[in-house]
Amino acid sequence: LGLFSVVAWPCPGSSGINAEYGGDVLRALGQNPTEAEVKKARADCEANGQKRIAFETFLPIYLSVQRNAPNYSAKDYIEGLRVFDKEGNGTISSAELRHVLTTLGEPMEDKEVDDLISGYEDSQGCVNYEDLIRMLTSKE
Repeated sequence: LGLFSVVAWPCPGSSGINAEYGGDVLRALGQNPTEAEVKKARADCEANGQKRIAFETFLPIYLSVQRNAPNYSAKDYIEGLRVFDKEGNGTISSAELRHVLTTLGEPMEDKEVDDLISGYEDSQGCVNYEDLIRMLTSKE
């Protein structure tokens, strides 16, 4: 409730958060909702004529996202990227990684991919995906 109250604070006299920021609040609370989950929550709220989400409405959304979150390990992600490692040396071309990240699953924007692989691309245009995944999944 603490963070929720801080996010709702800028709008005196109104309760809850702007439905438009529901996904941002979920991410700030450590969740990783899919775009489909965020759109559904926003659509449900707006279908009821609401522009703001009260804490009592937000809590079940949060719990649903938390419950549905996949529990993949770094090893799972590494194994998934290994299929693109044609040389078997722990690297994949940054162009191929970009293609995968911008077209499969929930597509990322080019700028997001640039930010992600910055510092992990070598002089041949390859990314050590094991190092990248370990950095992304580290708890530090």
